[in-house]
Amino acid sequence: MAGAAVALALTATPALANDIPPPDTVVTSQNVSHVLNIPKPAPIAATINTDIAFQGDYAYVGNYGGFSIYDIRNPKKAKVVSSVVCPGSQMDVTVYGNLLFTAVDSSRNNDSCASTAQPASVKESWEGVRIFDVSDKANPKYIKSVETNCGSHTLTLVPGKGRDLTKNVYIYVSSYSPAANFPDCLPPHDKISIIKVPLRNPTAAAVAATPVVFPDGGNETQPGLLIPTSGCHDITAYAEKDIAAGACMGDGVLFDISDRLNPKVTARTTDQNFAFWHSATFTNDARKVVFTDELGGGGAATCNEATGPNRGADAIYDVSNGQFTFKSYFKIPRFQADSENCVAHNGSLIPVKGRDIMVQAWYMGGLSIWDFTDAAHPREIGYFERGPRAAGGGGGIWSAYYYNGYIYGADFNEGLDIIKINDPLTNSAKDVRTDRLNVQTQESYRSWGH
Repeated sequence: MAGAAVALALTATPALANDIPPPDTVVTSQNVSHVLNIPKPAPIAATINTDIAFQGDYAYVGNYGGFSIYDIRNPKKAKVVSSVVCPGSQMDVTVYGNLLFTAVDSSRNNDSCASTAQPASVKESWEGVRIFDVSDKANPKYIKSVETNCGSHTLTLVPGKGRDLTKNVYIYVSSYSPAANFPDCLPPHDKISIIKVPLRNPTAAAVAATPVVFPDGGNETQPGLLIPTSGCHDITAYAEKDIAAGACMGDGVLFDISDRLNPKVTARTTDQNFAFWHSATFTNDARKVVFTDELGGGGAATCNEATGPNRGADAIYDVSNGQFTFKSYFKIPRFQADSENCVAHNGSLIPVKGRDIMVQAWYMGGLSIWDFTDAAHPREIGYFERGPRAAGGGGGIWSAYYYNGYIYGADFNEGLDIIKINDPLTNSAKDVRTDRLNVQTQESYRSWGH
């Protein structure tokens, strides 16, 4: 499945490039340094790392087997505080106050942390969102589950607005791949689920709306699609501006979310070079949005000469008058070996005033730091990667995010990497601080104290 750690059946044919690093060797650009690597904690060492959320001095790292909490007050000496074993892919994470929300897109026999896999064709199967109380970082408590149609591949936290701001948060749940024999995930499923979470009583969280995104159906006939549109893969909300961008399999979507329970589609676009619209990132001024294409579902070697620069890449769009205008593609310029799964994946902005700079994961392509201030001519300005795995098989960095002066990368197999860039283009970001970061819940740099 797209975004999942599938069994990676890759060829052994060498890439047409001369600079493939030796196996398991870290290489960086001159302006990037590797600060620290923390191996996966033993309880979840056998399963892969996924998404990251941040709050205060802590990082929350999702994993197919559960999640871990890291103390990052001193990034050079970051350490694991606790790990929770609670299986269920993908375990995307988002944090708000003392609540941690985790996404489960893996059909289970029940909602407990002791659950086992069970086919979605069984009516009693469960998948959706788990909620934890993380007020005690050493001992998180599982307090609530909410079942959603087709599970929760990813999730996006959207704060309330106005008088609702201190009362509720909303979780936009993205899911897809319905089937006629799945009682809780029936076609066409052209919708998202919205969970309302009362902050004073989070155990009362429940699905409050299931708005249809594609009432007339999404993009289902374009040649080369990984999976026809049947929902969304990921949504990024910019609540201050009452907008959201949806990466919806075969479609890129712009939402008006001024009514949190009734998001309205204001623009749609498709791209003949995109196989799977995977994720989205607004610029700080929301005048551009970057969409990613997860060509091959994350399991293929697409960062090679054979695939070319316009597939498995980012697409940069101007956003004006509520509509998208395509500007260009960006793809890492470093060819990877044909044994390495590599494709555009999760990233975040680096808060540099007056420029549009992003750090982004590329699975076994490592992470790339790139400048798209000139949307028609984006360029890489730094990178970190490892060579092919000596043990074989796939892996790489799932998510790469900038938080308070450092870059954090969640590697499938290697654990948590902490990285620093020293470059005139990005150094001013070190003065920008925030006390939280859920990348799919964008906030303006102004609110970070710029």
